[in-house]
Amino acid sequence: MNHHLGKQEKMEERLQYPEAIAIPRLNDHLDLIAVLAKSLADENRLRILLCVIAGRKSVSQIVEALKLSQPLVSHHLKELKRTLLVNVERRGPFIYYEIADIRIVEILKHLDELVMDLLSRRKSF
Repeated sequence: MNHHLGKQEKMEERLQYPEAIAIPRLNDHLDLIAVLAKSLADENRLRILLCVIAGRKSVSQIVEALKLSQPLVSHHLKELKRTLLVNVERRGPFIYYEIADIRIVEILKHLDELVMDLLSRRKSF
């Protein structure tokens, strides 16, 4: 039984958050974080975000770059716009999209590091 307690104490140690993370503030916005996370939980949306990181692009430029259908790209852009992840600018008959905040790139980099770390520790499926 004591052996089990030692493992649990180590687990609790690993799960403690650094003082800098404002856990109470996170708890106040979990619903909003979930909406944003759901928007990021689609591979095509992530590909679109990566596509518009370099600068403004029209729907047709995104379609061509990603080899996706125009209706599919438009659908995903609508969701990215709804969740404020892209900015939209109309110029004449054209609509251009760009990433709304460069911090999105850092979040994607951190998620990439996290997923690679988690997968490297995985022992079974």
